[in-house]
Amino acid sequence: MSLESNRVLGGVGAVLMVISILGLFISFPVTLLLLIVGAILVLIALKGFADHYQDGGIFNNALYGFITVIVGIVATIAVFVMLLLHMLTEISINWTNPVEIQQNLMSNMNVVWRIAGTAIGALIVFYISAVVSAILFRKALDALSARSGEKIFGTAGLVWLIGAVLTVILIGLLIIWISWILMAVGFFSIKTVQAQTQPAAPPLPQPPPPHRDPNFL
Repeated sequence: MSLESNRVLGGVGAVLMVISILGLFISFPVTLLLLIVGAILVLIALKGFADHYQDGGIFNNALYGFITVIVGIVATIAVFVMLLLHMLTEISINWTNPVEIQQNLMSNMNVVWRIAGTAIGALIVFYISAVVSAILFRKALDALSARSGEKIFGTAGLVWLIGAVLTVILIGLLIIWISWILMAVGFFSIKTVQAQTQPAAPPLPQPPPPHRDPNFL
């Protein structure tokens, strides 16, 4: 694909990631679909840029970052599902009776603490995967910034990493969302091959000075 195609694909993918948050007002599956499609388009664009600039790190780091966060999400969901099943089988409670729920939980505190500890462990796994993924994405965006000359990619990578570190207090999700906006701006700001390599027009030749006859008075 051409550099222009990669630029458009990356920009559209990043925009889909940005607007995926709006899907929460419709349904969570819509948000998930927009986010996944946007991320895939960004990865395809980064592969094109990696081939164009002959820098495999642009795509490889992004791909590893994507895989890392997916593994973290799947592992976290799997742990919570197992915890839910364990709670339903280990503690025999009528879940429609709040009084009975409170009494049974108080009498089964060991089970409750064990479940809570496992849940915290799952969240730690997700947090670590998010941070590692952000580090890899920052490397990919830094490489793209250096090759394309668009410094905003480096800023987007740094903001993404800061957001991942701050996900522990939730505000990090907003910061990551801002980094996606910066990434979209970066893609649409990349210059085409012609704009990057077109030489400056040579100066127009100056006409020779008029010849003057020395015998003319």
